Amino acid sequence: MTHAIRVHQLGGPEVLTYETIEIGEPGPGEAKIRQEAIGLNFLDTLFRTGTGLYKAPSLPFTPGNEGAGIVLSVGPGVKNIKPGDRVAYVVTLGGYAEERIVPADRLVIVPDGIDLKTAAAVMLKGMTAQYLLRRAFHVKKGDTILFHAAAGGVGLIAGQWAKHLGATVIGTASSPEKIELAKANGYDHVINYRTENFVERVKELTGGQGVEVVYDSVGEDTFPGSLDVLKPLGMFVSFGLSSGPIPPFDISILQQKGSLFATRPTLNTYIAKRKDLEATAKDLFSVIESGIVSAHINQTYALKNAPQAHIDLESRKTTGTTVLIP
Repeated sequence: MTHAIRVHQLGGPEVLTYETIEIGEPGPGEAKIRQEAIGLNFLDTLFRTGTGLYKAPSLPFTPGNEGAGIVLSVGPGVKNIKPGDRVAYVVTLGGYAEERIVPADRLVIVPDGIDLKTAAAVMLKGMTAQYLLRRAFHVKKGDTILFHAAAGGVGLIAGQWAKHLGATVIGTASSPEKIELAKANGYDHVINYRTENFVERVKELTGGQGVEVVYDSVGEDTFPGSLDVLKPLGMFVSFGLSSGPIPPFDISILQQKGSLFATRPTLNTYIAKRKDLEATAKDLFSVIESGIVSAHINQTYALKNAPQAHIDLESRKTTGTTVLIP
C-alpha cells in the first residue's frame, strides 16, 4: 500500500484527496519507483478541472506528470534500467504518489551530479524549454525573443538558456518582485503586463522592428498582441493557456500581420521517440551540470498539501519551480 492524491470528481483544489492505494507490481516493460520528489505544473490544474483538451481518461485518477526517484523493481523485458537506479520521467498522470509504476522506456537515468529533487522539478519544464528554444524555433546568437510568464518555471529556465545562446531576451511578468527575479535569470528587459502595454513596450525596445519569436503560455490575455510584436516571417509559439484558450481566429490574420508562422506544440510529441527523449534530457542535464541553467525550487509542499499548492499556483503566488515531497 502507498499514499497518493486522487481526484474523484472534477473541480477546484478541494477535489484533491490524500488516500491509501494499492499499486501492485510492474508488468512487462514497466518499473516501480519510490518517488523522492514530484514536480508541480499548471498543467496539473487543467487535468483537475478538465479544461480544454486536458481530460483524464476516467475517474478517479491521480494527477501529476513529472517526478524522480529510485527504481524498486522492474518487470519482464526491461533492459534500460535496474533496481537502485536514480531516474526521472515525464508521463501523463499518476505522479502525485509515494510510489508508482511507470513505462520503463519513459524513464531516464539522472546523472550523479544532479539531485533527485532538482530532476523532478525540471523534467517537464526544462525539457519544454529545450524543445522551445532548440527545436520549435532554433534560437541563435543575435535573435531577439519575447517570453511571456518570465518568472514561471519554464520562463526562468528559458531566460538563462536563451541568454547563453546569445539572444536578447525580453519577458513579461506581473509584479516588481517577479520582474527582478526574471532579470536575475537572463532577461535583458522585463515588462510589467499589469501596468504597461507589452506590445507598445516591445516595439519601443526593438526600435519598431519586433522580435523573431514569441513564446506564449498565457493564451487568451496575450492574443493577438503576441502576433503584433513579431517581425515579418516571425514565429508565434503557443504552448499554454494559463489565462484561458485562444479563441478561434481567421488564419489569414497571419498573412495580414507579416506572413507569420504559428505552432501549438506539446512536449509529448517532441519526446515520443525514445532517442528524442534521451537527447532532450541529455541536453537539459548538461546545461544544469555546467551551471548554465539553475533550477529555482522556490516552493516545497508535502504531498498531502497538494490542494494548497494548487491554490497558490493558480493565484500566481508561486515563482520558478515547485515540488511536492511524498
